[in-house]
Amino acid sequence: MTKFISRLLLVVAALLVTVVSQAQDNNGSTDVMRSNGKIYVVVAVCLTILLGLFLYVFSIDRKISKLEKEK
Repeated sequence: MTKFISRLLLVVAALLVTVVSQAQDNNGSTDVMRSNGKIYVVVAVCLTILLGLFLYVFSIDRKISKLEKEK
């Protein structure tokens, strides 16, 4: 379980570094999306997908750990 948490933290840190490094770009498309309010929809969809993936991986990890303990 601690390996899972450490790997998860490593992935989150890598994602944060990527986001911070890309935050300095000034694209016209992001300005248009931000002015229309659509950027928040995109962020919400991305967060929902990531949360679903993390929950799926966590549930699979629990099932595998349970099976390993039985053997």
